[in-house]
Amino acid sequence: MIKKSCFIEYCENIIDFRQEGKIRHLLKDILFIAVAATIGNADSWTQVEAFAETHEKWLKKYLELPNGIPSHDTYERVFDSIDPAQFAKAFTAWTDEIADKSGQAIVAIDGKTVRGSFDKQNDTSAIHIVNAWISNNSLILGQLKTSSKSNEITAIPELLDMLLVKGCIITIDAMGCQKDIAEKIIDKKADYVLALKGNQPTLFENVVEWFNFAGNNDFKDFEVDNHRTFDKGHGRIEKRTYYISEDIDWLYCKNDWKGLKSIGIAIRESTENDKTTIEKRYFICSINADAKLFAKAVRSHWGIESTHWLLDVVLKEDASRERKNNGPENKSLLNKVVLNKLKQHKDKKKISNPIKRYKASMDTKYLETIMFSKITN
Repeated sequence: MIKKSCFIEYCENIIDFRQEGKIRHLLKDILFIAVAATIGNADSWTQVEAFAETHEKWLKKYLELPNGIPSHDTYERVFDSIDPAQFAKAFTAWTDEIADKSGQAIVAIDGKTVRGSFDKQNDTSAIHIVNAWISNNSLILGQLKTSSKSNEITAIPELLDMLLVKGCIITIDAMGCQKDIAEKIIDKKADYVLALKGNQPTLFENVVEWFNFAGNNDFKDFEVDNHRTFDKGHGRIEKRTYYISEDIDWLYCKNDWKGLKSIGIAIRESTENDKTTIEKRYFICSINADAKLFAKAVRSHWGIESTHWLLDVVLKEDASRERKNNGPENKSLLNKVVLNKLKQHKDKKKISNPIKRYKASMDTKYLETIMFSKITN
């Protein structure tokens, strides 16, 4: 019997498109094995099969396995055929239960190309997936596949429709700085901090000019809140300064952006080996002029980029050979289930995620602490 704290319980409504009369292995068994084996250091379907064969006695504690262990071809066929929308719906239902959305949590949205999904033989490009990540307990909330990076603009509103983000602050890079996306976020009862660059040229130019003018006057007589942070280590000193202002009555297009309340700038000054570089980033926001909150939103956005790195380094996503049908998208979602479990598992020795996977491959009791751990907010 599968325990209630396992992700698989949320997959009960996924339709099995295999011909009913020819089904030898239950869908829930296949999904359970795929999650357990991936936690246990399996990165390919042949490795999943090998893991299951060597852990068959343990698996029978939870699964029926009416015809023994499925072959690697079976896992591949099933993940090729599962409806990604249904799989994603199960995933978001699970993450909605376990995500900590308290205290204006930051939800970062960004895209990632699964490079190994490129199929040269059939001339199909690598899939691009837009992901949502929440700062409070570092979980991936959901994903949506697009045909290319440029289609993130249309995918982001669809992804937001899948998520419950009321009271959160949504951060998106400059590609997502679009009026329709801002409106969607406000309609979802959330707030936004959107990076601003040249894809909104007039707005970008006006905001840059305002901060240049105000900054040259040391913000004297300007209603601006600011916050500074200092970091020092490995021979580098970083100073970050954040300014945010609700003084936007002058902004000609402010009424075109639903919920727009403030504009902000983040200045990063980095000194290493007596060489200093300065980077400035600009934002439009629906939050009040609270520089600490603005800084939190800007700094938290890197968390989704770090998560994309973990998917490649820990779960070898870019090296995956999944290329057919729904396989790449569903395998990417499987990786996110596992990464959420790994990131939330508390090990007393504070070991890395790769070591957790290695231990789980050898010790079923340790595997169970990851597989069935209850994630608390």
